[in-house]
Amino acid sequence: MDTAPPLSPTARSMVRRGAERARTDRAELHAVLDAGLVGHLGVVLDGSPVVLPTGYGRRGDTLYLHGSTGAATLRAASAGVPVCFTVTHVDGVVYARSAFHHSMNYRCAVVHGIARPVTDPDERLLGLEALTEQLAPGSWAATRQPDRRELAATALLALDLTEASLKVRTGPPGDDERDLAAPVWAGVLPLRTIVGEPEPCPLLPAGVPAPDRIRDRGV
Repeated sequence: MDTAPPLSPTARSMVRRGAERARTDRAELHAVLDAGLVGHLGVVLDGSPVVLPTGYGRRGDTLYLHGSTGAATLRAASAGVPVCFTVTHVDGVVYARSAFHHSMNYRCAVVHGIARPVTDPDERLLGLEALTEQLAPGSWAATRQPDRRELAATALLALDLTEASLKVRTGPPGDDERDLAAPVWAGVLPLRTIVGEPEPCPLLPAGVPAPDRIRDRGV
């Protein structure tokens, strides 16, 4: 059971537009983050905003982000500049009777803070395990661990989830009463991610089946 304290909005993380869609249950925030594969890291480089997609992993109230030690965004984040990290799931397209009220059902997490470079060897392995398990559950224990050269080439950052917000929209369109009688279809077109059949690497030896940790992703 997730017993973390609820979200406490700050001046930066306060949801103002559509405030009724804000969520304060930290367990819901964790669930949205855990369900994602890609987030977007935003930093300011040389006076200009840069937002790039990146993988991530969570352990408790800490997000781990990684990339090449040569990545300018990670170098900037490591230097202590404020960052913003977002994860969004689009659950459906909302069709309305008016163009204005078209929308989408979604779950969106936004995290503000100062990222911390992870240098402790044990925490580095913990963070890289979290990243691996977020992307491919069960793979950390089943595959070769990073060697010294690979670790040296990898930058790992930790971002605390203290200053975070969660916004969620569900349900049908919110049309104006004047449009309700219009003979225009309105409703929600659900969107779902479908897991396909595993496609083996051409160099895989014959007879090596896809393990349950891969096949179970589609269940």
